[in-house]
Amino acid sequence: MLDHLSEGPASAPPLLLGPSLGTSYALWDAVAPELSAGHRVIRWDLPGHGGSAADLVAPGATVGDLAGLVLELADALGVERFAYAGVSLGGAVGLHLAVHCPERVSSLAVVCSSAHFNGAKPWRERAARVRAEGLARLADGADERWFTAGFTVPRLVRDHREADPAAYAACCDALAAFDLRDRLGDITAPTLLIAGREDPATPPAHLREIADAVPGATLTEIPGASHLAPAERPEAVLTALRAHLDGDARRGMVVRREVLGDAHVDRAQAGQSPFTARFQDFISRYAWGEIWTDPTLSRRERSMITLTALVAHGHYDELAMHVRAARRNGLTPDEIGAVLLQTAVYCGVPAANSAFAAARRVLADEDGTVG
Repeated sequence: MLDHLSEGPASAPPLLLGPSLGTSYALWDAVAPELSAGHRVIRWDLPGHGGSAADLVAPGATVGDLAGLVLELADALGVERFAYAGVSLGGAVGLHLAVHCPERVSSLAVVCSSAHFNGAKPWRERAARVRAEGLARLADGADERWFTAGFTVPRLVRDHREADPAAYAACCDALAAFDLRDRLGDITAPTLLIAGREDPATPPAHLREIADAVPGATLTEIPGASHLAPAERPEAVLTALRAHLDGDARRGMVVRREVLGDAHVDRAQAGQSPFTARFQDFISRYAWGEIWTDPTLSRRERSMITLTALVAHGHYDELAMHVRAARRNGLTPDEIGAVLLQTAVYCGVPAANSAFAAARRVLADEDGTVG
């Protein structure tokens, strides 16, 4: 399994961070701790880089192979659906996942990357050179390829020098074979592109190409950043990622107000404390921003399911709130009664008795339809 570092609460929405070729998850050192305040951040290392075993990849590897390793990691950690951000090769992995496994990717950020890497020839030549000579000479030029003049991150340069040559070369093979331009229109996840304005490896035009092809995508260009923008301009990358990732929370808050009503949400917000703030954000982002916005089920259907689940677990205060929500979602008192009657069969008569009592009070207070 890929070596990785997890940060943030296990209950928070998961966010996977992918590295560039030649670096480790240290690439995200200046960004990940801040993102972990509201996410379960999982950074991973490429095969033969950082702490990941070199034998996880072989000559002729593809970006799809690397994406498969990322999914194996997510599965091992119990992460079904996740936001994803990746740099360069890590960004290519994210594009592959968004195209081929859309059900796993809730949102995508592609940083200093491309849907193609200027053809196979230069990467095949680099792979051959690394297999013959190792990485020392290539690592000597890392600063020039990665950063603007006068900037460096010694830890990342050291990671480059210490990477396994065979695994590095196999990753070059993956870049050589990668070209996803004809599939970009299939991406449905909310997508952010971040370009380093001074990036010679994947210049802004490469990110603009993706932004133009992915429906609804947005593009941010960062001045003064070269190829490893999260290391060189972490504040700008963090700002862009926060705005992108918080989209679920903003969208969720809209849906939450539509379903539960402004009065209820205003009370919940007014009662928020530093202790509960993260939980409130989790509810808005995950329950309302992802689940309730999924068009697979209608809001009427979600209300019926929710009423049944609340009866099954005896959450009658929550049930009262969701009886009101069910009315906003178009259920009639008779339909609510039919749902509760069904719970008598599958959840038990005592549970249904309590549920009918709670629902009766709500409906009576609402409009007098139940006496």
